[in-house]
Amino acid sequence: MREIVHLQVGKCGNNLGAQFWETVSDEHGIDPTGTFRGESDLQLERINVYYNEATGGQFVPRAVLVDLEPSVLDSVRGGPYGRLFRPDNFVFGQHGCSNNWAKGHFTDGAELADSVLDIARKEAEGCDCLQGFQIAHALGGGCGSGLGCLLMLRLKEEFADRMFCSFAVLPSPKVSDVVVEPYNAILSLNVLIEAADHVYMLDNEALYDICYRTLKLSAPSFGDLNHLVSCVMSGVTTSFRFPGQLNGDLRKLAVNMVPFPRLHFFMPGFVPLTSRGSQPYRALTVPELTSQMWDAKNMMCAVDPRHGRFLTAAAVFRGRLSTKEVEEQMLNVQTKNSPYFVEWIPNNVKSIMCDIPPRGLRMAATFIGNTTALQDLFRRIGDQFVALLQRKAFLHWYTGEGMDVSEFSDAETNMRDLIAEYQQYQDIPTAEGMDYLGDALELAKGSGY
Repeated sequence: MREIVHLQVGKCGNNLGAQFWETVSDEHGIDPTGTFRGESDLQLERINVYYNEATGGQFVPRAVLVDLEPSVLDSVRGGPYGRLFRPDNFVFGQHGCSNNWAKGHFTDGAELADSVLDIARKEAEGCDCLQGFQIAHALGGGCGSGLGCLLMLRLKEEFADRMFCSFAVLPSPKVSDVVVEPYNAILSLNVLIEAADHVYMLDNEALYDICYRTLKLSAPSFGDLNHLVSCVMSGVTTSFRFPGQLNGDLRKLAVNMVPFPRLHFFMPGFVPLTSRGSQPYRALTVPELTSQMWDAKNMMCAVDPRHGRFLTAAAVFRGRLSTKEVEEQMLNVQTKNSPYFVEWIPNNVKSIMCDIPPRGLRMAATFIGNTTALQDLFRRIGDQFVALLQRKAFLHWYTGEGMDVSEFSDAETNMRDLIAEYQQYQDIPTAEGMDYLGDALELAKGSGY
């Protein structure tokens, strides 16, 4: 069994993580005390991917919960599934991070990092065959971004051959008004470009728009946004959690989704999304799911995929569906929209089928896209970053924690290089693209892929 160790860091990461474990426990038939109450053997077959089995048949999430202040972890512990987690796996500081990346990465967070790594190491050593780590965190604050990236770098040193997956929530002025968010986000992305193997970009702006426009919620709360994210997290991990799936582990997913090592940022989506009032008026069918899935309004990143081209994509269909119908619909989308897919990567759209639907739905689908349009997202945050940096606004809070101004310009340069890479692969013609792909395969062989 290929196990995954889950870390959730910071306020946002812990709220997302708590919602994720609630959803996943529900799907595997595990009640809030860790006891199995499911009806199907399929729920237990690959349960070891995310859970350890303790004495008395109790299932315990392989999760490490980290924050630099105790309040959020207290609310997780006091929540409906609080008794599920191992008490030793809660690690917290006392002072918080004041939305300062440097504080989380170099000073306060670094003090806490060793005790977190000890717990992560214990969890990893208890695995038969560890496939990798997944981290849920936000990039706009101080703890999730600064400490989250530090933990990823330190774990990468020890477990260099394992996979690292990040569920990263990007900041947006629509949802929060912390002025230094662009600093924190760009400094984090600078680490994720090098250290992570795949990153699911969850954009607060897109999540807010989905709640407001599609679900018709007049004042979306963080709970509503977290619920959307938990649907996506549950969907993209389906192929690890249930048997017989394509992309059955983190490495297979990376091989199918990441054509070039640095371009490992994915745009996720979830369907069906319908406001409560219009639910009775819609039929849940495969064509309906497919058309909604490729709709720009349902992507969880505030970018329009029509501004770029898909390098690769995967769709996870859940429920009792006709495989033939799914394949036809997916092929139909590619044929109709062929200019939006690079033609020099053959078979770059994969369909994954799972019989078990999410709780409360007859069928659902999750979308994962690797598109060059993501450069718009990086450009948006990069422009905000430059506007702050040119005025040296709030810089003393970071330099006071031991950072150097050159680190900011290095992070920005790395981001601009990434945007240029996306643009380059968007523009290249077929023959040249095949040459690039051949070079990438040679590099992959050399790096032990």
